[in-house]
Amino acid sequence: MRKPPPTPDDLKARLAAYLQKNYPEICRHWFDEIEPVGIDGGVLGLLVHEPVRRQYLQRTCGGPFTEAAQAITGRLVGVRFVGEENGVASTAVASADSERAGSDLEEQLLLSPDYTFDTFVVGPGNRLAHAAAGAVSVNLGGAYNPLFIHGGVGLGKTHILQAICQTVLRQRPASRVGYLSCQSFAELFLSCVKSGRMQDFRHRFRNLDMLVIDDIHFLSKRDQTQEEFFHTFNSLYQAGKQIILSSDASPNEIPALEERLVSRFNCGLVARVDRPCYETRIAILKSKAALLNLTVPDDVPAYIATRIDSNIRELEGALTKVRGHAMANGVGISLEIAKIALADVRSIDGLSNKPSIQMIIDAVTAYYDIKLSDLMSKRRHKSVALPRQVCMWLARKYTRYSLEEIGGYFGGRDHTTVLHGVRAIGLRRGSDSDISIAIDRIEGVLVQESPVE
Repeated sequence: MRKPPPTPDDLKARLAAYLQKNYPEICRHWFDEIEPVGIDGGVLGLLVHEPVRRQYLQRTCGGPFTEAAQAITGRLVGVRFVGEENGVASTAVASADSERAGSDLEEQLLLSPDYTFDTFVVGPGNRLAHAAAGAVSVNLGGAYNPLFIHGGVGLGKTHILQAICQTVLRQRPASRVGYLSCQSFAELFLSCVKSGRMQDFRHRFRNLDMLVIDDIHFLSKRDQTQEEFFHTFNSLYQAGKQIILSSDASPNEIPALEERLVSRFNCGLVARVDRPCYETRIAILKSKAALLNLTVPDDVPAYIATRIDSNIRELEGALTKVRGHAMANGVGISLEIAKIALADVRSIDGLSNKPSIQMIIDAVTAYYDIKLSDLMSKRRHKSVALPRQVCMWLARKYTRYSLEEIGGYFGGRDHTTVLHGVRAIGLRRGSDSDISIAIDRIEGVLVQESPVE
């Protein structure tokens, strides 16, 4: 007798169990809302109500879901994530005039369902940026325009930008939203210049209701792109359309940025995002655990927060590492497992084994055979300027000093000089073998000399 096909509820439960066992890293609490709607033409339809979630699954989770569907049905089926509009998934960020331009002009950064206001943890370091983002979401062009958010890597800038996009698209689905990186904007611009499609490019970006650009500091030294962005900015601003930008530095600190752009970026609200404090780090870890459906005792987030204070990405990475150790050992997450998993993570207390800035200076001056007085002087000769920039780059990597504080160690230089030096070495390290070798050898010395916990 032939076995009856599984019911939708059975399919759902078995699908969730397979993914949790084999792909726990992709599982989210909202997966419970995904509903199987039957198999048609060898394709299992999975109903996903939220457009942003649907697009995210389409682009990042198709493989695991297909594997799970085949495993639990015993059939060579495919998977399709569908919406309620006749089983056809809509594009979460498509504008009303999307078909008028080439497909490359529709390039968007993928919105992550993880990055909403509901999952954003507010603390002293991000309170202003969060409040401004919330105001902008409900009053496009009328609250803060432009909204410029800046801060270090992994501190939540992208989370805020995506939360705004998702709120706007949820409340006003017909809104024309452009969300992309500055790098993508520049590449699309140059591509359209070469192919003679500048009219399409301008139509694409100057008819938006909201333009969101991540990492706008990459406009630095791109003269042609700065010119075009200046006119795009003016067109949107004069039409009362919302502009939102993020950067690793404030407008005044972005090197080689035209003064007229600095002025325009400063004419709205400039909000800085700082490192999360201890209490905020704990709240972030608990929020992430809830998102991943993890059962985590309170002492585990507290322990991780005492070990890591750099940024949110490293906090999330630590939690992932703890989960991995727990799964590998077939046990639940506990403080003991967390201590084992993070045994090699550098502590942030007084016993830190990170090299100090003085150790960095000593190692660099020894490697390049220069005097400390030269490093601190105003001399700009390559023989001195390069070691000085290497020092700045290493200080930025290994210490928690701000740009201003690092500049103080090198003859009282301002933060823009430090930022320029850090970026210069960062760019050259990938293309200049001499720089790469020098840094590797200096870091080898620093690792050997750093105090052990």
